[in-house]
Amino acid sequence: MSDNRCEAGVEKYRHRMPLQMRFNDIDMLGHLNNSVYLTFMDLAKADYFRDVNGGDVDIRKMGVVIVNINANFCAPTFFNEKIEVETATVAIGEKSLTLEQRIFSVPDRQVKCCCRTIMSGFDIKTNTSMPISAEWVNKLEMYEGRKLVKSKI
Repeated sequence: MSDNRCEAGVEKYRHRMPLQMRFNDIDMLGHLNNSVYLTFMDLAKADYFRDVNGGDVDIRKMGVVIVNINANFCAPTFFNEKIEVETATVAIGEKSLTLEQRIFSVPDRQVKCCCRTIMSGFDIKTNTSMPISAEWVNKLEMYEGRKLVKSKI
């Protein structure tokens, strides 16, 4: 029986980032602690947005906040494993974008954790949602090399 909760919805990820585990990232069972996966995903999001923008990004000016994260823990990760994270934008709406990420072991590409994150356009001055700018939509589509699926949010 196939368990598709850890299969990728993206065929090819353009963005990839190596990860370095620290001793304190490991739990009492010798596994990477589940909270560290999300920290690694956050590091990769920042790196992804820098690449999309072609340089540094002031996240306050980009105007997005995380509104939903869904993570599936697929296989344990151990201290000596070489791991990387891949990131892609999979959908975009008027006021949101959806990222898909996965952490995998480099030698065998076994998925350790996969995650979908919805980010909402956000105006920090008014504390309200706002549309994702056309400039960011264009940059994301150029970086991904494809038109993004339109979401309803």
